Amino acid sequence: SPTRIYVLAADNGVVSEGVSSAPQSVTRAQAINLTRGLTGASCLAKHFHDGLTVVDMGIALPYTCPEILDRSLGKGTANIAAGPAMPRPAAVQGILTGMELAAQARQDGIRLLGVGEMGIGNTTTSSAVLCALSGEFVEAVTGRGGGLTDAAFCRKKQVIEQALAVNRPIDVLCKVGGFDLCAMTGVFLGAAHARLPVVVDGFISIVAALCAARLCENTRGFFFGSHVSYERGYKVAEQLLGLQPCLQLGMRLGEGSGCPLAFRVIEAACAVISTMATFPEAAIEDDYLTPIRAQDSFTVTP
Repeated sequence: SPTRIYVLAADNGVVSEGVSSAPQSVTRAQAINLTRGLTGASCLAKHFHDGLTVVDMGIALPYTCPEILDRSLGKGTANIAAGPAMPRPAAVQGILTGMELAAQARQDGIRLLGVGEMGIGNTTTSSAVLCALSGEFVEAVTGRGGGLTDAAFCRKKQVIEQALAVNRPIDVLCKVGGFDLCAMTGVFLGAAHARLPVVVDGFISIVAALCAARLCENTRGFFFGSHVSYERGYKVAEQLLGLQPCLQLGMRLGEGSGCPLAFRVIEAACAVISTMATFPEAAIEDDYLTPIRAQDSFTVTP
């Protein structure tokens, strides 16, 4: 298939703070299910014949699944509420791994790339990264992720504030990010370097895209938005990145689930650009448009 979605999977030590409604074992289970076409993103990819590659960047629990590409940087990150998520070399290696994945896609003949993720706790790390990059208050960029009680949501925001406090000065990705976010950032950078259009999925994906754009401004010209995320911080990241998503479908899933749908919109646009005829090509006389073109503006009345 000329299309591929990379799903970067990793666990986050911050889940020990009670910031997620799901247990850490869900990362492992869903990473495996992604390879079997049983999740939202993978069943869509399978239906549309898009390639989908799950990459283990730091799944904490042991598993047996040869279909998952092992690029693990460790068994999950450290708890960002207590200190840095990872050493700086690990963050750099994560970014380089993502860039290598993008380069491999180009070598494999992929024409359109998508970036998704799987990792319990990664809306917390993404909100922390966005907070650091945007200068916004925690309240403005933090949502409920996979679904939280009011008490757990309050705790999540407190944990992000604590993480930002203990990790100043911030070298953002290695201090409050995750292995998945590092690799996703690298895929966005690598896709731009390979001149590959790359689709941004939801909240976590757009935060990684923003990290890539902060590292190299010119990358953003290769990014395509897929769907509008329900996460509160998505709009902040979208404005900072200057990205306009093309779909508003009430999706709240992540995983890269917006990518197969956005691929179809992009393919449709390419079909129109490359095959739709202009008036002269279609032998249509357009003299009737002259009066309209001559006006600086005109008013349409009901």
